[in-house]
Amino acid sequence: MTTLVIDGHPNPDSLCAAIAARYAEANGHATVLALRDLDFDPNMRHGYTRRQTLEPDLERAWQRLLDADHVVVVTPVWWGSVPALLKGFFDRLLLPRRAYRTKPSGVPEGLLAGRTGRVIVTTDSPWWYLPLVGDTTVRHVRQTTLRFCGIRPVRATRLGPVKGSSDELRAKWLAKVERLGRADAERYSGAGRVRSAAV
Repeated sequence: MTTLVIDGHPNPDSLCAAIAARYAEANGHATVLALRDLDFDPNMRHGYTRRQTLEPDLERAWQRLLDADHVVVVTPVWWGSVPALLKGFFDRLLLPRRAYRTKPSGVPEGLLAGRTGRVIVTTDSPWWYLPLVGDTTVRHVRQTTLRFCGIRPVRATRLGPVKGSSDELRAKWLAKVERLGRADAERYSGAGRVRSAAV
């Protein structure tokens, strides 16, 4: 099993960066793709009216995504969504006829099927708040991005509140992420999943 861990936080000293590194190390079959280290324009300058040439870093990221059996996205919750860096990465990389296509009936079909996923979010909100407001970040990444492209199942892990958290609590969160990394490696290894042919 090959795991791709996408670190969507722009700050290399963030808790998200530590989470991505700890998960990858524990998983044993994982590499971290830190989006802040990539050289690409996160802005879709023409929308979907005209293709924007992918930068070399995005071409390499696409190949790593295709090679992965398991995809993990680590992101903070910012304004009920994700950082602009991660959103721009999704916009630029997950394109029609590559990550998904539309059937003649108008129903979308994910072209990244055969892969599993996990979303790990950090938040400043208390545990009861996200379900109350609809858990928009997890829904965005899990349902309308990864699952939309055919990646499933996608499990979700929420850690918080981060603001004011102690070093001891953060250490517990990192220990939890370590257990998740090991558990996911065991859960999905040798699954013999059949991939869709991404175009």
